[in-house]
Amino acid sequence: MQSCFWRRILVSIAVFFLAGSIWVMHSPPAVAYDNPDLLPGTFTPVVDLAKSLPVLQEEKLVKDLEQFEVDTGWKLRVLTQYDRTPGRAVIKYWGLDDKSILLVADSRGGNILSFSVGDAVYELLPRTFWIELQTRFGNLYFVREQGEDQAILQALESVKGCLLKGGCNVVPGLPREQWILTLITSIIGGVICGFAAQPREKGQIFAWQWALIFSPLWGILFLAFGIGPVVTRTSDWLPLVRNISGFLIGVLVAYLSPVFSRPSSSSEL
Repeated sequence: MQSCFWRRILVSIAVFFLAGSIWVMHSPPAVAYDNPDLLPGTFTPVVDLAKSLPVLQEEKLVKDLEQFEVDTGWKLRVLTQYDRTPGRAVIKYWGLDDKSILLVADSRGGNILSFSVGDAVYELLPRTFWIELQTRFGNLYFVREQGEDQAILQALESVKGCLLKGGCNVVPGLPREQWILTLITSIIGGVICGFAAQPREKGQIFAWQWALIFSPLWGILFLAFGIGPVVTRTSDWLPLVRNISGFLIGVLVAYLSPVFSRPSSSSEL
C-alpha cells in the first residue's frame, strides 16, 4: 500500500514537471484584441501599427489612395498590425461598405496579407483573384526578398490596375517561378504527344489516331497549364514563344526516341 502511494506521488510530480516544462518552452501566442484607441484621431486610409512602411512611402501611399477614391469611388484601406489590432473598430472608422477593400498586413502568420472585400468588388475581382494575389505577394519568400512594404504596395497596384480597366479574373503579371512551371507543363505535354504519335505499324509515319486519343492529356498540360496562364497574365510574346518551342522540342525528342535507342548494326568480319 505504501509503495503504491509513493508511486502515485512520483507519477503526479513527473506529470506536474512535464506540464510545467511544456508551458515554459511554449512561446505564448500574440494576443489580439479590439482596441479602437489604436486608431489615429484624424482620418487616414493607412494605419501602420506594425511600422511596415517608411514615413515618406506611407505619405505617398496616403495621397495615392485618397486620389484614387476621388477618381473612382473605390475605397482602398491599409492596416498593418503585429501584436495589437483595432479589430472591428476599423469598420466604423473607415466607413467600410460594398465598395471597400481592406488590406491587412500581419507578419505573425505564414502569409502576411489578407483582404476584406465588399460585395460590389467581387463583381469585378472574383475570389480566385484574391487568393492568387495573397499567395503571390504575401508569401514568405517574396517578403524576404522584397520586404513587407513592397508586398503591400505591389498588391495594391495590382488591385488598382484591375479596377481601372474594369476587372480581372487573374492577377496581372507573370512571375518567373510561375512561367517556369508553365514551361515545364508545356514540355511534358509535348513529350506525351510525341510518345503517342510514334508509328506502330509498318509504313506508318505519324500515329495521329493515338495522338488524338491522348489529346485530352497533352492538350490540358500544354493549352490549359502551359499557354493559358501566360496569355491571361501578360501580353509579352517571349514567354509564349518559349512555351510553344518547349512543347515542339518535347514532341520531337519523344517522337525520335526510338531512333536514338535503336542499337547500331555492325558488320561481321
